[in-house]
Amino acid sequence: MSQNKAPKNNVFYRNQNWYYPKIEKGEGIYLFDDKGNRYLDACSGSAVANIGHGNEAVAAYTAQQMKRIAFTHLSRWTVDTIEACAERVSQWTPGDLNYVYFVSGGSEATETAMKMARQYYVERDGQGTSKWKVISKWNAFHGNTLGSLSMTGITERRKIYDPMLVNFPKIPQFYHYRNPWGCGTLEETSIKAAEALEQEIIRQGAQNIAAFITEAVVGAACPGAHPTKTYFEMVREICNKYDILLIVDEVMSGFGRTGEKFGIDHFGIIPDIMTVAKGMSCGYTPIGAAVANEEVFQTIMVKGTGQFIHGHTYAGNPLSCGVADFVMNLVEEKGYVANATAQGEYLMEKLKGLYQYPIVGEIRGKGLMIGIEFVKNQATKEPFAVGDNVKGKITANGMAEGIIVYPGGGSVDGARGDHILIAPPINITKEQVDELADALERTIKATCEQVL
Repeated sequence: MSQNKAPKNNVFYRNQNWYYPKIEKGEGIYLFDDKGNRYLDACSGSAVANIGHGNEAVAAYTAQQMKRIAFTHLSRWTVDTIEACAERVSQWTPGDLNYVYFVSGGSEATETAMKMARQYYVERDGQGTSKWKVISKWNAFHGNTLGSLSMTGITERRKIYDPMLVNFPKIPQFYHYRNPWGCGTLEETSIKAAEALEQEIIRQGAQNIAAFITEAVVGAACPGAHPTKTYFEMVREICNKYDILLIVDEVMSGFGRTGEKFGIDHFGIIPDIMTVAKGMSCGYTPIGAAVANEEVFQTIMVKGTGQFIHGHTYAGNPLSCGVADFVMNLVEEKGYVANATAQGEYLMEKLKGLYQYPIVGEIRGKGLMIGIEFVKNQATKEPFAVGDNVKGKITANGMAEGIIVYPGGGSVDGARGDHILIAPPINITKEQVDELADALERTIKATCEQVL
């Protein structure tokens, strides 16, 4: 039964059991509510507000662009801002990932990539091709539209919609802390996780597989988890061997979040399609994209029919593209990617002290994309019961300490498992990292006293 805590108004809120403080304004890495409370946004909303809130330069540019041209439909027109943003994205992405299909957000981006992969094989091999399935992973999130949710491996998000979803095959994540193979090192887990892909391809039949989708550094489903370079080297080789497109989901990890331009840059391989969103505009406008390589683009758009059978009203929106291009330019000029590396290393070192609290199971991540998993027993990794609502307590205690974290759960078995994502704006300073770490320690200490 609903607790009906949400404000009484005409908004269909996402969770009626949350009370929703009202934010009045944002300045830099802070949010301020209507009662005068200040919160350090330690998760950038959901790894979105990567350059912080209230940027006056972005606001001024947006007003100017809005007056000039705010909307055109991509089926009939092009605009200089669309072309400039696509050019900049192609400069950021590795290798020959040069063709940018703009959408409105992450779920649309992964759904677009899924359709792009299917059409690639139809254009190349004809309508009779049997390549349509997308292999994805458990402990992975790729979106909430029905196609992207079909690729998502979080059972709690899927259960209610199961009859409506495509039953795409799933394999284990490179989730070393709870790996199913009993591996003692991350390298061993990475190898086993890559081998699981080849085993699933053989089981399903390579002639039926269009793509494999994976995050480079895991976001909401298992925050901060990542493999060694061996994993992606093996995966790239496997996809080539079996004629399968490799889709890397960089919706959360892209545009400097991990201390590289993209998470995959840590691992030295180039996917066939990359999905991006969040950090492309840092929350100043809704935007996402699927970025295709030369082979995919040429096969569909040059050698093939020349028409991608897909579209959205706000695909290639000139206002959003202009804002995103402006924001990416700011990130470049200010050196925020390098800052994410430096502050991420500093923050990770400070967070190691949290292992003194018995509910802290593992701290992992790259750059300023760090996950903390909570357990009832550090030695056995036993998770808390769902009813203990540890992630909820962490969230509430954090707000009381003036810090906002990104909570999640279900990483153990789809139901149990509590974790948070720490992903502050990538322009955070060393002094602000100290403030974040101190507030987070107070939060965890208070939670520890409540649940043990």
